[in-house]
Amino acid sequence: MRAHEAGALHGEIGQTGPTWLRTPGDVNALLEPLWPRTARKDDGVLQVGGLSVTELAEQYGTPAYLLDEEDFRARCRAFKQGFDGAEVYYAGKAFLCRAIVRILVEEGLSLDVCSGGELATALSGGMDPARIGLHGNNKSVAELTRALRAGVGRIVVDSFDEIDRLSALARELGVRPKVMIRVTVGVEAHTHEFIATAHEDQKFGFSLAGGKAFEAARRILAEDTLELRGLHSHIGSQIFDTSGFEVSARRVLALQQRIIEELGVELPELDLGGGFGIAYTSQDDPQPAADLAERMFKIVEGECRGLGIAQPHLSIEPGRAIVGPSTFTLYEVGTVKQLDGLRTYVSVDGGMSDNIRAALYDASYSATLASRASQAEPILARVVGKHCEAGDVVVKDEFLPADVKPGDLIAVPGTGAYCRSMASNYNQVPRPPVVAVRDGQARVIVRRETEDDLLALDVG
Repeated sequence: MRAHEAGALHGEIGQTGPTWLRTPGDVNALLEPLWPRTARKDDGVLQVGGLSVTELAEQYGTPAYLLDEEDFRARCRAFKQGFDGAEVYYAGKAFLCRAIVRILVEEGLSLDVCSGGELATALSGGMDPARIGLHGNNKSVAELTRALRAGVGRIVVDSFDEIDRLSALARELGVRPKVMIRVTVGVEAHTHEFIATAHEDQKFGFSLAGGKAFEAARRILAEDTLELRGLHSHIGSQIFDTSGFEVSARRVLALQQRIIEELGVELPELDLGGGFGIAYTSQDDPQPAADLAERMFKIVEGECRGLGIAQPHLSIEPGRAIVGPSTFTLYEVGTVKQLDGLRTYVSVDGGMSDNIRAALYDASYSATLASRASQAEPILARVVGKHCEAGDVVVKDEFLPADVKPGDLIAVPGTGAYCRSMASNYNQVPRPPVVAVRDGQARVIVRRETEDDLLALDVG
């Protein structure tokens, strides 16, 4: 079986041998795109933000999510600059806390939220409500009320029930909120079925093919309690090919043209969502933000020219593409079990409670020995967690040095998106901290849970 490269930190077998045997210069020249930009190896020890993971593990324990703040900020800027002239909404569902909100404010990004808790975090972190968009297929009355009272910049409506609910609340509160219509465009994105969101048979949005999206626009414009700003489409997640966005833009803009012709209204905004892929293994080839911007602007401009309509103001919603590569998870090895003729199982002190994506989406990850150099030959290993579950797999197949042993540190890149957000307390395991590292300084931005935290919720 071929080893997946994890940048230069991954145990690839090749003509020059596994990467943990290469010189530091060779290793550090090849870190992109799986690892944060300040990641380095010094005598086999992984460094990030000027600190070694051995220092960080000693101070903050394991498992821990380590966020390279310089990398996160640089990716914010790359999208902001690449999509100059458009609005960049960071998708908070990927990972959100107040420290992240403050960075987004400083870097000039807007924020997309999809629950009352995310909205509360956004407001508590200091995000201007006018720069917040609220998503969700089943927003509660309480969530909509809070959004209206806060003055969020836009609400993406997802059903006729929500249009009625939001209209009633708007009349009651004496406000006229800005809304966008979530359009199901019928695009089959090339991704896992659970994160493809634009095909017909799923819970999000108004069907374009069935005429529901046009009817939603007609109702909103006829009632006039809501200000219809534009159309919204999101085709899925972990997508590398812009052809899906091209099809989506073509179909949504055709609806835009129909609204102009039949309803006499030119909608000023268009949101093509997010879902831009990142590299989890060497098989993934993500596009730079500037390249994505160039292609998406060209798509929208070309379609509008062909339809003879004005070009709406574009917005996008990257989440994973910003935070995903900025963070890796650091684990400590607890046991090593060799199964003759099969593989070696390397058990770490975390697992599916801090990264459910491998079990949920069959997601592939990479890993590296992070705490020391090794001259050992590579072996095929499976990195697994500590949970009482056979499906508790962190990295399905990875080449690690044959002398991997208890006490070693293992680092898994690309865990910034959805890992902490989807983390659980399965087996009553407290969730790990998120530690931001920058310029030789580390700070906890989400503290480690304790058993006392778990018991505090137990009122029995």
